[in-house]
Amino acid sequence: MQRVYLALAVLGFVIPNVFTFMESVETGNILFWTDPVRTMTELFINRTSTAFALDLILVVVVAFIWMSQEARRVGIPRVWRFWILALLFGLSGTLPLFLYVRERKLAA
Repeated sequence: MQRVYLALAVLGFVIPNVFTFMESVETGNILFWTDPVRTMTELFINRTSTAFALDLILVVVVAFIWMSQEARRVGIPRVWRFWILALLFGLSGTLPLFLYVRERKLAA
């Protein structure tokens, strides 16, 4: 499973962040953090995007809680690094990266 998680991490970081970087270059809203008002306005522009955004926000909260507990249980140090990666580049790459690190730790 390590290779699968690593491949999913690469895909999860590359695919969505191509659009993130394009938007960052075009608008100057670097990684959607430098203009939070614009980010929130565009994120919650209609009910469809609001539903997806709220779902993702809740999933991220659950993932952070789970990662913290699992890192403590398995002995993965500095879990906060994964939180920062998720906040900067999204959960779709960070979660499989965490699972990859977890699998390596369990195999050791």
